Amino acid sequence: MKNRGLAEIIIQHVGGKENITSLVHCATRLRFVLKDDNKADADILKKQKGVITVVQSGGQFQVVIGNNVADVFNDIMELTKLNEISQPNSSSGKKSGILSKLIDLVSGIFIPALAIIVAGGILKGLISLLQVLNLVQPATPTYNFLFAIADAPFYYLPLILGFSAVKKFGGNPYVGMAIGGALVHPNIVNMMGGALALKTEFFSIPINLIPYASSVFPIILASWFYCLLEKSFNKILHDSFKKFISPLLGLLITVPLTFAVIGPVVSFLSDIVAAGIIYVYQLNSIIASMILAAVWQVMVIFGIHWGLVPFAMNNLSISGEDFMLPILFPAVFAQVGAVLAVMLRAKDPQFKALASSSVLSGIFGVTEPAIYGVNLPLKRPFVIGCLAATVGGGIVGYFHTVIYSFSFISIFSFLQLIPAEGIDERFYAVVVGCLISFTLALIATYLFGITKDKRDLIGQNEQQTEKQHDKVNASNVTLFSPMTGELITLNKVNDPTFANELMGKGVAIIPTIGQAVAPDDGEVVSLFRTKHAIGLQTDSGAEILIHIGIDTVKLDGQYFEAHVQAGSKVKKGDLLVSFDIDAIKQAGFEVTTPIIITNTDDYQDIQCIFKQDNIQIGDALLALSTNKE
Repeated sequence: MKNRGLAEIIIQHVGGKENITSLVHCATRLRFVLKDDNKADADILKKQKGVITVVQSGGQFQVVIGNNVADVFNDIMELTKLNEISQPNSSSGKKSGILSKLIDLVSGIFIPALAIIVAGGILKGLISLLQVLNLVQPATPTYNFLFAIADAPFYYLPLILGFSAVKKFGGNPYVGMAIGGALVHPNIVNMMGGALALKTEFFSIPINLIPYASSVFPIILASWFYCLLEKSFNKILHDSFKKFISPLLGLLITVPLTFAVIGPVVSFLSDIVAAGIIYVYQLNSIIASMILAAVWQVMVIFGIHWGLVPFAMNNLSISGEDFMLPILFPAVFAQVGAVLAVMLRAKDPQFKALASSSVLSGIFGVTEPAIYGVNLPLKRPFVIGCLAATVGGGIVGYFHTVIYSFSFISIFSFLQLIPAEGIDERFYAVVVGCLISFTLALIATYLFGITKDKRDLIGQNEQQTEKQHDKVNASNVTLFSPMTGELITLNKVNDPTFANELMGKGVAIIPTIGQAVAPDDGEVVSLFRTKHAIGLQTDSGAEILIHIGIDTVKLDGQYFEAHVQAGSKVKKGDLLVSFDIDAIKQAGFEVTTPIIITNTDDYQDIQCIFKQDNIQIGDALLALSTNKE
């Protein structure tokens, strides 16, 4: 329910569902393409509990959530009714640069497919380890079964990318799978007989047939071309049969053209790109590796790191190995070392808990919580992490380490560095490089990473710590009634979400006067577009949801008037929202208003201290006990 509440707030502050052109998610981020970025309020979103930060980059409005991003994504998709199977091309009509369009294109195509690709890569690494330990031998039934499972996402990569690419370009994604399937169909594979190239023909059209298993770029361009055809056919064909005839004609034109022209040309260009990247790397592998390791986390901040993905996958497709991904290992583990140092120095319990969870996330390859939650706000730990990564990156570059399958960088990814022949010095180079970068970042951050002006943030300022201690040990926080009306317990509310206290503890009021006021001094952190619900954070730390009516979101703001906006500072008794009780009732809705403490877990006890049935605005309502024995 907390994820759903966060999803509703995010929808509201990205400008409403009408402002969303498309939405995908990666490991930690919701990546919106919005029709108008000016309608989104990044500052308000950054203040929401559950949002790490907001990044606007690459033509995308990115909301960094963390490990539970998939749950929030699913709730947003359900609430907005966005068609996840066939979203339109994310071009929203707004002007954006070439780089922004490329990043949006790459992330839109590759992000949905990465989960299965990474899973296959980890399993490939595990198979290599089993071979090194002599637990599995090649050409045995066990090996063949394991290899089939691990290699399937790579061998059939054209099917996977065909689906996501056609979906991104605005066509029927299942046709994209069919195009990819044709490229790796057994008939085609058998025709080649293991050759690297074969001259053949299709209705007298000469074709230079090449292998397409594990290929990346040919299917993407073929998908784009197909979508052009589909849109054109849909315009000229009758509605009664275009649903079937458009894919038929598109396949008959696109697949032969891909075999004859698109595939060979794109494969040739892919080889040139791969050779160019390798040439630059070999000019000075140490310096190139140090630079990439240093700037990687900066690229992550701006969301442009996805631009590296297709080139790494292209290297793997062409040569079966890639030298870029191993360079990123020290970049990841250096940030983990920096955040571990902050955790060791932190005195504030909440900040210490944030840092410790960020260490764990970083080890498993998700560095955004460490970067946005800890290192970047403190500034110096992030810089130290980037500098420490250059040392490890240089070591990796010196030994020319490669990886044998695609992966996010995590503790599991080390398995994918093991060659079939067994562990060698290139594997140990990454291990040593990561350990050195991790250790340097840890020591340097612990000794020099916390500047004086940042000590309050981690609770090292003695005066600040004492104030926080006094605040935490205050016996009670009193909240006052925001309404006049009949006071009832939550279990009498005609909504199971509130009645079962899934959102938190509190009470409910059946108002007799159509006004809701601030129950204490604080800030408005969220005001729903429909104005029926308002979120407050008081100066004492209480997070309060005032939800006027049951299912009144369906009124779409009718009969409600807001007197504040998100971000407004309020004093106890300030008018927040006024509403027409009679009109709401006549529309068929209850006006029962739950008043919920959404951070209930932060308190030892929450009690209603008003003992009568009828309550007035300003009467003492709830006592929040923070004194934990």
